[in-house]
Amino acid sequence: MIDSQYQKRLDNLLSVCRKNLRSVDEDLIKRAFMLSVEAHKHDLRASGEPYFLHPYEVAMVVAKEIPLDDVSVASALLHDVVEDTAFELKDIRAEFGDTIADIVDGATKITGLFESHEVTQAESYRKLLLSMVNDIRVMLVKFADRLHNMRTLEYLPPEKQQRLAKETLDIYAPFAHRFGLAKIKWELEDLAFKYLQREEYDKVARQIRSKRRERESYINKFVLPIQKKMAESGYVYEIAGRPKHIYSIYNKLKRRGKPLEEIYDLFAVRIILDTTDNNDCYVVYGMVTEMYKPIPERFKDYISVPKQNGYQSIHTTVVGPEGRMVEVQIRTKAMHEVAEKGVAAHWIYKENKSVLDKELEGWISWVRDLFEQKDANTPRELMESFKLNLYQDEIYVFTPKGELKNLPRNSTPIDFAFEIHSNVGYHCIGSKVNGRIVPLNTFLRSGDQIEIITSKNQTPNPDWEQFVVSHKAKAHIRKYIREEIFKHAQTGRELWEKKVKRRKVHINDDDLEKFVHVLKFNDLQDFYLAIADQKAEPDTMIEQYVIRSKPSAGEPVAEDTSLFNRFVSTARELTSGISIRGENEGFLYQHAKCCNPIPGDEITGFVSTGEGIKIHRKDCKNILTLRLAESARIVEVAWPSSDGTDFVAGIHISGEDRPGLLNDITHAISTYQNTNIRSVNMDSKGVIFDGKVILYVKDTGHLARVIEKIKKIPNILSVERLVG
Repeated sequence: MIDSQYQKRLDNLLSVCRKNLRSVDEDLIKRAFMLSVEAHKHDLRASGEPYFLHPYEVAMVVAKEIPLDDVSVASALLHDVVEDTAFELKDIRAEFGDTIADIVDGATKITGLFESHEVTQAESYRKLLLSMVNDIRVMLVKFADRLHNMRTLEYLPPEKQQRLAKETLDIYAPFAHRFGLAKIKWELEDLAFKYLQREEYDKVARQIRSKRRERESYINKFVLPIQKKMAESGYVYEIAGRPKHIYSIYNKLKRRGKPLEEIYDLFAVRIILDTTDNNDCYVVYGMVTEMYKPIPERFKDYISVPKQNGYQSIHTTVVGPEGRMVEVQIRTKAMHEVAEKGVAAHWIYKENKSVLDKELEGWISWVRDLFEQKDANTPRELMESFKLNLYQDEIYVFTPKGELKNLPRNSTPIDFAFEIHSNVGYHCIGSKVNGRIVPLNTFLRSGDQIEIITSKNQTPNPDWEQFVVSHKAKAHIRKYIREEIFKHAQTGRELWEKKVKRRKVHINDDDLEKFVHVLKFNDLQDFYLAIADQKAEPDTMIEQYVIRSKPSAGEPVAEDTSLFNRFVSTARELTSGISIRGENEGFLYQHAKCCNPIPGDEITGFVSTGEGIKIHRKDCKNILTLRLAESARIVEVAWPSSDGTDFVAGIHISGEDRPGLLNDITHAISTYQNTNIRSVNMDSKGVIFDGKVILYVKDTGHLARVIEKIKKIPNILSVERLVG
């Protein structure tokens, strides 16, 4: 007979088990409960409370937050018995059988890794990563154990708080993520962050609390029309604001360098549908995006392509009332179970494999493969025999100092070197893996410890790109190769320009670019490289250019032009600047390259960071997006009032070539209000011609009417304003 306080806790635990588990062996849980009480009856925690409360709370986490089965709950009640009391593993095995004894044994061994003074911290990390055992419930019990320890961390000395918090952030939270245990992962991260960086934690938490009412009010306003539409469509659903996780927000603030108000997913809602048809999620997505404008680049379909840990959901970001960004997640109840409880929501025993639906078979098989274990007699042999299959598409390796690094599967020492630092990658000349020198194209395996050998004289080898797999390594190698090619091309350019200057031949960039295409070079860089490599002789190239550039008899000679960039520059020079709200204050501004505004265009300004005001055309796609996302930074600007001066514009014309066509075009332009033509550049390819005309106009209306006149000329296919 146990006293009333323990009886009340047992009743509470059994009640939670009945609610959350498919079946409950109440006798098993009662026996585990009683043994745990007896084993820990003389022990106290750092808080002064009876030690039994810890295994009890761990069992509650397993029953409520990672609900798997009654064996897991019993194992959680007993997980510290062998480690901390006079009871031995053989006693657990005799009383509860092999399964529970093996789970308790596995959990004990993982705990012991961190308390051994015979191994370095790095070796402890390595062994934990290698400590995958043959029953998934070992790790689930360990997650629950660590979660309760973190919830009660305040009672431990500061040094131990720091160690456990770092361990949690580095190891347990990533593992929980990989197991699909989203709620566990988020809480572990927030608790670890709280003890590792208390000031930053308190600052972010305070900011979130201060905006809570405003956020809740806004979310209520946002979801109202969605709720109405879904009710009309007959859906059964839950919809609510998504809880905010302090560590996640802190990382976004740090990564994006923005204030809290500008982090878009502070406003976030989750729609959970009570349906078995995944297509309903897409229908609801359609409803939401009919009401609110979606941001296309923020759409993610994890239903069609689930994450590696089984997570499924639709993610989208829309522009809600007042122009605020709101993240919306849409999923079914089954998907939500997996998102919250991960492995626990999927796990079915081998003997029940016949009832597995096909959609889950692959996932379940993957989970089981994680925990392959060979027979081993000693803890050391056990550690060595464990296989690291946890991350199918990524591996974990270590620096010589024990720092953990995550790399894609099939990574090489070169990938590792660039992961450490770009300079280490650039100067990598050799590597040691687990103390042994290996080739640079060796595939790394999880648990390897890598040392990179560098030399200041070493530079990246273009062949490296053939075997590296990480984005960082590929990007740095390609960047280096591009820079080297550019430098080499500059050598060829300098040689070419010296020869051209000596021959006193005038060649502008546009004409030279056409010339090199005629010679079958891809671009100017290829041409300059050919000169640098002595595959093309400059003097011969100059002779070819002079011959080809001589006009045929009777052919009109086009004025030298540098096309769009030159006329845009000239057009801007003819104005006296930009004014804000009618005031010309001599402020810093730049013309946006995405739309190249010129006098006569309707324009808008965007206040950028460090570059003054960016001037855009009002119909520029980018400014339309910025107006939605950053409306506070939009300012009204204008060209100065006209003093009658014409401005420069450009027209792009194409059509079917015929005799006299150029004359018809120039006549149509010049006869309309005596429009002056600055330059003409026409190029024929067979029966098709393509040309650009630079001219002076009084305003955009003047330009539009000139374009309409040209469109009426026979054989003209298209006429449009040059915009870049």
